[in-house]
Amino acid sequence: MRPPADIQPQEVLDYLKAQEAKTLLRFLTCGSVDDGKSTLIGRLLYDSKLLFEDQLAALDVAAGNGQAGVPDLASLVDGLQAEQEQGITIDVAYRFFATETRKFIVADTPGHEQYTRNMATGASTADLAVILIDARKGVLTQTRRHSYIASLLGIRHVILAVNKMDLVGYGQDRFDDIVSDYFAFAQALGFAEITTIPVSALKGDNVISASTQMPWYSGPSLLEQLEAVDVARDVQDAPFRFPVQWVNRPDLDFRGYSGTVTSGSVRPGDEVTILPSFKTSRVERIVTFDGDLDEAFAGQAITLVLADQVDVSRGDVLACSDAPPEITDQFAAHLIWMHDEPLLPERSYLLKMANQTVPAVVTELKHVVNVNTMEQLAAKTLELNEIGFCNLALDRAVTYEPYKQTRELGGFVLIDRITNQTVGAGMIEFGLRRATNLVWQELYIDKARRSVMNKQRPCVLWFTGLSGSGKSTIASLVERRLHALTHRTYILDGDNVRHGLNKDLGFTDVDRVENIRRVAEVSSLMVDAGLIVLVSFISPFRNERRLARDMLGEGEFLEIFVDTPLEVCEARDPKGLYEKARAGDIKNFTGIDSPYEVPEQADITVDTTTLSPEAAAEHVVAVLKDRKLIE
Repeated sequence: MRPPADIQPQEVLDYLKAQEAKTLLRFLTCGSVDDGKSTLIGRLLYDSKLLFEDQLAALDVAAGNGQAGVPDLASLVDGLQAEQEQGITIDVAYRFFATETRKFIVADTPGHEQYTRNMATGASTADLAVILIDARKGVLTQTRRHSYIASLLGIRHVILAVNKMDLVGYGQDRFDDIVSDYFAFAQALGFAEITTIPVSALKGDNVISASTQMPWYSGPSLLEQLEAVDVARDVQDAPFRFPVQWVNRPDLDFRGYSGTVTSGSVRPGDEVTILPSFKTSRVERIVTFDGDLDEAFAGQAITLVLADQVDVSRGDVLACSDAPPEITDQFAAHLIWMHDEPLLPERSYLLKMANQTVPAVVTELKHVVNVNTMEQLAAKTLELNEIGFCNLALDRAVTYEPYKQTRELGGFVLIDRITNQTVGAGMIEFGLRRATNLVWQELYIDKARRSVMNKQRPCVLWFTGLSGSGKSTIASLVERRLHALTHRTYILDGDNVRHGLNKDLGFTDVDRVENIRRVAEVSSLMVDAGLIVLVSFISPFRNERRLARDMLGEGEFLEIFVDTPLEVCEARDPKGLYEKARAGDIKNFTGIDSPYEVPEQADITVDTTTLSPEAAAEHVVAVLKDRKLIE
C-alpha cells in the first residue's frame, strides 16, 4: 500500500472526511482450535489489498505451510512467537481495515479451551461474531462454548462460516448437516440473525466474492455480509448515561467531570441526577479539547461542567433525571470464570464496573451451565472456563443496569484481592431487592463504653499456622496470662467451633472459606462486646484472613503466625492426623493435599523451633502491652 507521490493536501482532507462518515463494525472470529480463524482474517486483508509492503515481505518469508505457492496468511495475525511456532492463536489480536463502504475492527480470538478468557475479552466489545466451523469436524464443544459466551456478552448477529470446504469436496450435503446441527443448538441463545456461509479461507472461496466452486450457494460472501449487516445499537435513543472517569480540576476556577457518554445524549441546560447519591444539578457546559459543544452523543469523550457545587467522584454516574438507572448492593449475574484457582463462594473479591470498584462476594452459586446441552447443573464452585449463574453481595451500593440494556453499566470483572489478577467476568441479569427494610440499630451502650468498663482495648488475636504448630497451646497460655491480669477474654478454637456453629462444614476449600467467614463475623461481634478474642484456626488462605481483618477497626486485628515447619508439625502429630492424611484416610488436609498460604506481613511471628510455648505466650503479651492494647 504505497500512496501516490503526487497526492495533494486537499485530497488527504477529503479522504479523511470520507473515512469519518463511514460506519464502524467491531467483530470477532471465534470457534474451536484450528478452525482457520487467523487464516480467514489474513485472507480478508490479503485479498482486500490492505497490507503494507513490510507485511507482504514478511508474508513471503512466512510462506511454507506445506502447500506450494500458498502464503501463510495466519502469520499476519498470529504475532506471538509461541503462536507462530505452534500454529495456534493464544492472545487476542486486533486488526483494523476498511473498504469503500465501511470500517472494521476485527478481534482474532483463540480457540483453545484454556484461552477461553481471551475469547470473552474480544467478545466484550464486539457487535458481531464470525463463528468458524471446520467442515471436516462439525460442531464441537468449543463452538458451543464460544457461541454461548457471545450470546451472554450481548452479541446478536452471527455469521456461521463453515470453513475448509475445499477439504470436503465443496459438498452441499456436508454444509447443510453442519448448519442443521448448529441451529438445533443455537435456537435457545437468542441471536437476532444467523447468516450461514460456506468458505475456504485458504483458497479464498466466498471470502471476498462468490466462489465458482459452490454454485449451489447463492448467498453473500463473507465481506459482503460484513458490509451489509445492520448492528446499530440503539444507544443514541437510550436514556443518557455518563460514568465519571476523572474529576478535572486544573485550577480553582474550573471543575469538570470527564468520561465517555455510554448512551443517549446531553445538552447544556439538561437536568441530570448524580448516582448513587441521587443529588441533582443542571449541565452548564460540555467541554472538549476543540471547544464547547451544543450537544454530546454516545461514544463521545467529554467533560461536563455542572451548574451547582455538588459532590461528584470517580465512579459516580450522571444520568437523565427522568429515567435514572438503579442502584443495588445485591444482584444476580452470569459469571465466566477465568482463573486456574476455582471460584470460592463467600470469598471476598474486588468487583470493577464502569469506573466503580467495590468488595464483593458470591453468596450463592445457582447453577453451572453445560455448554453442550444448555443443562443447568448444581455446583458448589466454578472451575476455569466454566459459566455459572450466581448471586453477588457488595459492600456498598453501585449504579447498574441489566447487561442486555447497557454493557457499560451491566458488565463487570472480579479481581483477586491478593494477586490483583482478573479472575472472572460477569453480566448482570437483575438486581436483588432483599432486606431493604433493614437498618443498623444504634445502641447507647457501644464498644467504647464497654472498653472503658473492661479497662482494655477490644481486639482479635488471630493465631494461624499448620495443624500441630502449637496455636491452641499458645493461645490458651496467652489467655491465662490475660485472665491473671483481670482482662475479659474468649477463645474461639477451630475444633471447638466445629462441634457447634460450624458442624455442618467439611474441609473443602469452599467449606474452609465459609468456616472462616462465620468465625470472623462472631469475632467482630465479640469485639463489639468489648472482649479480647483469641482465634485459633489454621485459616490457610490469606484472602479470608484479610476478610477478618477488614471487618474490624484500625489496630483491632493482630495476625499471629505460629511459624512451625511442616516436618516439625508432622513429627509432633498430637492427634495422629498427619499419619491418616499420608495414608489417604483424611482428604483436603492442610500441608499435605491442601495448601497453606504463609502470612506475608504478620503482626507477630513466633518461631516454635526456638521458643517454648510459654516464651511464645510471654512474647505475645509483651507486644499487647507495647501497643497499649492492655494495661
